[in-house]
Amino acid sequence: MRTTDAVTVVRGEEELFRRTEHLFASATDMACAANDLWTFSWAHGSRREPPELTGRGHPGDMRIRKIYRAGMLLDPVTARHLADRRDRHGAQIRVTADEINETIIVDQRLVILAGNRVAGTRSYSVITQPEAVEGVSSLFEAAWRSATDLATYDARIEDIRRLAPQVLDLLGQGVKDETAARRLDLGVRTYRRRVAELMEALGAQSRFQAGVRARELGIV
Repeated sequence: MRTTDAVTVVRGEEELFRRTEHLFASATDMACAANDLWTFSWAHGSRREPPELTGRGHPGDMRIRKIYRAGMLLDPVTARHLADRRDRHGAQIRVTADEINETIIVDQRLVILAGNRVAGTRSYSVITQPEAVEGVSSLFEAAWRSATDLATYDARIEDIRRLAPQVLDLLGQGVKDETAARRLDLGVRTYRRRVAELMEALGAQSRFQAGVRARELGIV
């Protein structure tokens, strides 16, 4: 652990969970941005529910807002998991194709930033300095306003989610668009539109990068 007056850096989810569990037990407002389902699920022997969902008996006890990367919804299991969190815990969930900094903001007075993973252990910065908390909160609010509601985006991406594994496999093989379209029983224009939609969901600037992002998410 490394500490300054306003920042505490902890190594590993076990220590972070011990130090912050009591904060979530009494919190009334939580904002979170994450690239996957487990960044802020503290490992405590086994994976727990995300901390904002512990100690809460009834939906509505806390305002919960969460932003996730849109590419996660390409995995049907993950998409169902997000919908379950929304429905069971009353969380407001939005998705974005933009890069996000993995963050939790508790009651507008404390920020947790996820750091890099080194030798299998991730570091987290716990920040209480008011100006820093305000700055991070402003960034979150901007991301929240530009993100899309989960249900809206889920309906929009339904077709490409069904085709994503096959499209990614064809892209990985370097199959020409005309051939790929025939294999999927699509017109070439429709196929290219699906590829563009897939790239957008993954936040990718190229077909190669789409493959990399998909592997990172475990889709292929």
